[in-house]
Amino acid sequence: MASERADKTTGTAPAAADFNAYNPRLGIALKVVSALVFTGMIAMVKLLDGAYPVGEVIFARSFFGMLPVLLVIAWQGQLSEAFSTKRPWGHISRAIVGGTAMSLWFAAIARLPLPDATAISFSAPLVTVALAAIILREKVRAYRWSAVVVGFLGILIILSPHLSGVAPTEEASLGAMLAFASAIFMALAMITVRRLTGTERTSTIVVWFAAVTSVFALMSAPFGWVMPDLNDAIILVAIGLSGGIGQILLTQSYRYADASTIAPFEYTTMLWTVLVGWIVFAEIPTLEVVGGAAIVIGAGVFVIFREHQLGLDRSRERSTVTPSKA
Repeated sequence: MASERADKTTGTAPAAADFNAYNPRLGIALKVVSALVFTGMIAMVKLLDGAYPVGEVIFARSFFGMLPVLLVIAWQGQLSEAFSTKRPWGHISRAIVGGTAMSLWFAAIARLPLPDATAISFSAPLVTVALAAIILREKVRAYRWSAVVVGFLGILIILSPHLSGVAPTEEASLGAMLAFASAIFMALAMITVRRLTGTERTSTIVVWFAAVTSVFALMSAPFGWVMPDLNDAIILVAIGLSGGIGQILLTQSYRYADASTIAPFEYTTMLWTVLVGWIVFAEIPTLEVVGGAAIVIGAGVFVIFREHQLGLDRSRERSTVTPSKA
């Protein structure tokens, strides 16, 4: 079968400094810890139990999450470069798409068990393959298309209880649809980031997204924000700080190893969400979720290794698009 061609306009070779710092074990460890931190962040969002408007939660996630990122960038002496860009509209469109993904995601986890929502979200990389072929005209041949088809069969298995009327409530069915819609917008966010990485620094993409999303979220304040009590205020700040710390860990992980080594460990998120869902929320994943998630994860890992074979380096885009749908 004919091999696929690498898209030289979307892949970016690692910098020389990254090769000097090559340490796969450290990169994997940072990736796994970042997945745990993001899972803790999502658990805190779920603990709020929909008591606050999504825009308010997104503001907390973006604004307070920007603080640790700015501290690290300032420590590296790159603060002015992080805000410098010649493509502000590209960053604004990325914020709109990514902010929409985050809004749908937070709405979904308020209605679904964490394992269900997380398993559905794993469809995002598969949707990205399809959108890259349609929007970016990236050449995608049979191997990756086959993985996408198999992965979507896994998503249908996960969704089947929610679509067949077996779901406990209509809220759960709505949550499943919101989670899948979030995955679609997550894929669109990855496409917009893929376009930006050709000219923009990783720090610029991260900072502009947090800043623009904070502004957009703040604009929702007149539409019913709720004054939190002290306990919830601490949780909201912690959501943002943990999101920012997770972003730092995620970005750093790609400095120490290539994308094909690091990216598969994103799926440890499923392990963390099952544990947190069981311990904190007494949620036990169904056989459909376990079986469907295994299929989706297998398809996603296949896509990652196939792209590695083709010489497609996705490290920069993956380091700026987080499991929190940012």
